Amino acid sequence: MLTVIGAGFPRTGTTSMKAALERLGFGPCHHMFDILTNPARVDRWLPLATGGQVDWEEVFDGFRSTQDWPASFFWREQAKAYPEAKVVLTVRDPHDWYVSMQALAASGPGRQLPEDMPEAAAAMFDGMRRLGPVLELISRSVFDGHGSLREGLPDEDVAVAAFERHVATVKESLPAERLLVFDVREGWEPLCRFLGVDVPDGEPFPHLNDAKAIRQTMDRLITEGTVQSPLERRE
Repeated sequence: MLTVIGAGFPRTGTTSMKAALERLGFGPCHHMFDILTNPARVDRWLPLATGGQVDWEEVFDGFRSTQDWPASFFWREQAKAYPEAKVVLTVRDPHDWYVSMQALAASGPGRQLPEDMPEAAAAMFDGMRRLGPVLELISRSVFDGHGSLREGLPDEDVAVAAFERHVATVKESLPAERLLVFDVREGWEPLCRFLGVDVPDGEPFPHLNDAKAIRQTMDRLITEGTVQSPLERRE
């Protein structure tokens, strides 16, 4: 059963939040990474691409929290299904977010792939391809029909407006005691206070998965057929 629901867009510190939530005892945390490394999970999401319903208990079987798309796009449905769960909306400067999203699109969905990829890499990208209809539904809804991760993001002003619209919608839709608007640069204190847990003693807040790390991960996957969890790359 979910106890923490992520409502933030990708590239707002969602990988850092996955690590933080799991460190605080709210894991495992469902993230896009968990779909890509286990492509069988794609099937759980596909009904949503055509307006169907899903059993959230089945989708999140084995998980206690969520971050990142596709999960965070459906924050409203999850908040209704899990009325006791708290919601964390990760945010950052929207213009910096746009630059980071462009890097993500170039490294993953929009990338030209070699024909002789290792088997593991081919399976992962096939899973991404099968998840495509869900991601297209999400991106076209978020950007009001303008652009997508695969075809290219819309112009910066359109994307930034979508980001700000999303933040406003989440804030307006949930009571203050259930929602934390959180910039990961704030560190442990506000997150732990909101979740009612102690701050880890002497442990820095995780800051993971910058644009360079994304490129390195994708390069290694394509050339070697291996992918390392961003949680394993912590310094």
